[in-house]
Amino acid sequence: MRTTYGSAVFAEHVPSETAPAVSRLEAGGYANVGKANLHEFAYGTTSQNLHYGTVPNPTAPGRTSGGSSGGSAAALAAGLADAALGTDTGGSIRIPAACCGIVGFKPSYGLVSADGVFPLAPSFDHVGPMARDVGGCISMMEALVPGFTVDELELDDLDVATTWFEAADPLVGARLGDAASHFARRTRLDLPEAGEIQPLFMREVGDVHRELYAEHAEQYGENVAPKIERCLAVSDGEATAAAEFREVYRGRTLEALEPFDLLLAPVLTFVAPRNDVDEIAVRGSFVRFTFPFNALGWPALALPCGAAEDGLPASIQLVGRPGEDARVLAAGRALEAALSLS
Repeated sequence: MRTTYGSAVFAEHVPSETAPAVSRLEAGGYANVGKANLHEFAYGTTSQNLHYGTVPNPTAPGRTSGGSSGGSAAALAAGLADAALGTDTGGSIRIPAACCGIVGFKPSYGLVSADGVFPLAPSFDHVGPMARDVGGCISMMEALVPGFTVDELELDDLDVATTWFEAADPLVGARLGDAASHFARRTRLDLPEAGEIQPLFMREVGDVHRELYAEHAEQYGENVAPKIERCLAVSDGEATAAAEFREVYRGRTLEALEPFDLLLAPVLTFVAPRNDVDEIAVRGSFVRFTFPFNALGWPALALPCGAAEDGLPASIQLVGRPGEDARVLAAGRALEAALSLS
């Protein structure tokens, strides 16, 4: 099946093998109903694809679908599919899930095979499920990961930390607070951000595209090419410093979360902006609170939590330590049920 990675460079590309993630879903009874559009090379947060068109947002016409896996989220929101695969390197499952009001799960790093996926930044790349509810994501994980199971869980049994809520727009913040209120034992936590790790991410992107961009620069879209050029300019020293900080950050966050079972955070601090927004200008605000969990490799679930500004969906992020994927999904399922009753 023709697979372009959203790029003009690969406009006629047909892979010789099926990615293991797709094969496992097919073996589990899922049928492939089609390909979805995405931001070029999965390097963007809006799915404004200058080669194949901007992905619409069926939940909020005229607003961005988010990205990079915007087509997957839009297909779910439009009822064109019951399940979808996404990739997530800086938030690319969770951001479109938030914009389109569906559920997206970024598993622990390496839990779902990324073989057969064109890389963006290999040590940050994740593959995961997207669905209209948490149960749909759980079913996909059971197919994607042999032996994976999720037990029932009571929200009152969890100690949770909340972080970064204060950065949200007023109604988004209110919906986050409403969702968090369903957890009886919760504590506000000042978790550090992860911006100092960005040069390592960029260096990895640059290494992936170094030869390809040198040969095909004119075929890269104007909302991707400048980012690639900045990535190519990252020095060895900048990348090394960022890699060292990543290890420091991992230690700090694990220590901070030690007393808690889960972390609650915003996916986005705002509702989906207009679909003509300047992606390069707003990218940092989109990935601010999703990228940290790519840097850490922690499981993170994006779950809609009610209407916010302009009546558009807000989304809360449930995060666990590496390997605690089942707990994150169990908590998400329980919170989803509680929100439906409130």
